[in-house]
Amino acid sequence: MTSEKLDGVIVATALPYAEDSSAPAGLRPDLDKFAEHCRWVVDSGCRGVGPNGSLGEYSSLTAEERRAVARTAIEAVGDDGVVVVGVHGVGAHQAREWAEKAAEDGADGVLCLPPTMFRANDREVVHHFEQVAAVGLPVMVYNNPIDTKVDMSPTVLAEIAQLDNVVAVKEFSGDVRRVLEIRELAPELTVVAGADDVALESLLMGASGWFAGFPNVFPAESARLFELARAGKLAEARALYEPLVAAFRWDSRVEFVQAIKRGMDLVGRFGGVCRPPRGPLSDEQLAALDADMRKAMDYLAANPVAA
Repeated sequence: MTSEKLDGVIVATALPYAEDSSAPAGLRPDLDKFAEHCRWVVDSGCRGVGPNGSLGEYSSLTAEERRAVARTAIEAVGDDGVVVVGVHGVGAHQAREWAEKAAEDGADGVLCLPPTMFRANDREVVHHFEQVAAVGLPVMVYNNPIDTKVDMSPTVLAEIAQLDNVVAVKEFSGDVRRVLEIRELAPELTVVAGADDVALESLLMGASGWFAGFPNVFPAESARLFELARAGKLAEARALYEPLVAAFRWDSRVEFVQAIKRGMDLVGRFGGVCRPPRGPLSDEQLAALDADMRKAMDYLAANPVAA
């Protein structure tokens, strides 16, 4: 059994693109900017990065691009943080193959959804994670019933937690009541806040990780929020969280990738466009997002957090 818990603030990294007429949709992953971004979030106090998640647009990448992105993150972070590679696949054999590649490339762990193309039953879900865990890397199970239509209840998670190398669950149901229930039924499992707009609530209930989206925009501030919450400093944590949470709510919306990339642009990072099928935000969405970002940015300008 691995001793790695996959806890702390791990950033589900967004992926910048460069224009390239020979690439799909005229866009290729800009690996140089991506490497710089991975270094920035780790140097800003986050524990690590998670390439090839939904925020990293893994489903829009070719197989070659997807592996190159993972390798870039692993090389960029080096020994200064952890890299938890998304290995989501339509079935167990695809997810296992991606996990094997992640192991070959030196990843510290993997993040894995249940089968992504159909509504798997509990038996099929357990088999899926048996195959991924058999590769030998620490596994963070990803419960995202909104996207996958598979809701891994605390009872099912307790069964999955018995598998060697399954060490954590990214909980994205939005129900913070589950944090305590998972901890009761599977006390050895790291519970990871999966949605930014319930991050503080989840951490106060005992989550010890945050697999996060908006730390692409505010990494030092998010690392500080995590530190305050884990230390039980509620007043200080709330003072930081409340000006940010309007922006954080975009992490739970359909357009979360576009929104986080827009936030990155507003703070001078590498956001940019998404590859289809994701299109641009509407004018109304941009106005609302920019207002939420301005609230956060104005607060942080007056109350800076050191990296």
